[in-house]
Amino acid sequence: MKQNRSLFRRFLKVHFLFIFFPPLVLIFFSAFVPVSTEKEMNTLNLFYFTLFLFGFIIVAFVVRSWMFFLRLHKRLTRLQEVMSFSANNNSFPKPISVQTGRLDEIDQLGSSFNWMIQQLEDSRKREYEEELLRHRLIANLSHDLRTPLTILRGHITRLNKESMSSEGQDSLAEMNHTITRVGNLMDDLLSYTLLTSGKHPFHPTSTDIVRLVRASVAEWYPAFEEKEIQLDVDLPTVKTFYWEADPKWMKRVLDNLFQNILRHAAEGKYTNIVVDVEKELIIVADRGPGMDNSSYEGGSGIGLSALNHMLM
Repeated sequence: MKQNRSLFRRFLKVHFLFIFFPPLVLIFFSAFVPVSTEKEMNTLNLFYFTLFLFGFIIVAFVVRSWMFFLRLHKRLTRLQEVMSFSANNNSFPKPISVQTGRLDEIDQLGSSFNWMIQQLEDSRKREYEEELLRHRLIANLSHDLRTPLTILRGHITRLNKESMSSEGQDSLAEMNHTITRVGNLMDDLLSYTLLTSGKHPFHPTSTDIVRLVRASVAEWYPAFEEKEIQLDVDLPTVKTFYWEADPKWMKRVLDNLFQNILRHAAEGKYTNIVVDVEKELIIVADRGPGMDNSSYEGGSGIGLSALNHMLM
């Protein structure tokens, strides 16, 4: 087992020896080593010798302190560089090297840092495995639930051919509408899962936004007409602008917005779609009940979460 040692205790011990050991040696030799009268040093020579001795102690103390703090600065700088690299690159740093002998304070800090890195890597690995399991579970549930919904829709279609009261017909229509709503929610959930797991790769390219919006509006126009929603479209015929975006992702964003209008704002019977070339804006407005008023079609906001993920 590695033993701990104090870096600053070792520093004080070495500097204590530098300060007190030479005078003690001088005192020892002066007291116990006999010196002949002929070879006795005069007072001036003794003063110079003492001055030289204390000067040597001071210089040795300064040099030793400078070497100690230089090594301390290098070790702390190396640790700080490792931490700064991980913070700037949004990644986990590599473990730093630690002395195999006894541990001082900086080695203990390095060991704690390495342990923290290991715990973070284990946590990220567990999170990644849980995310894969959650995505797989959602995909499997979305696939498995479609079968019973298809069977229920088939039975509803068969019952519609039977003679029944108007209340029964309304109940069947409501059941068919609910099945459609559940299917749409599963589609949103599956789309969001695929987006967050990287199954829908992002391929940006120079995209003509006016042309993209015009094509999307033309595709959704029959659906708006069926709901008797008045479309007020203002699209430039000559000018346009370009974004570095994935056309498939942009089309998906517009499809989700138009679908939300049909689901939640159809009672307003009005939709305004404007493309401002000067400000490079796409404006979609309606006269629905608003975001604060929940409707029967309201879900958990998975579709909007998918939109936010694509627009980030």
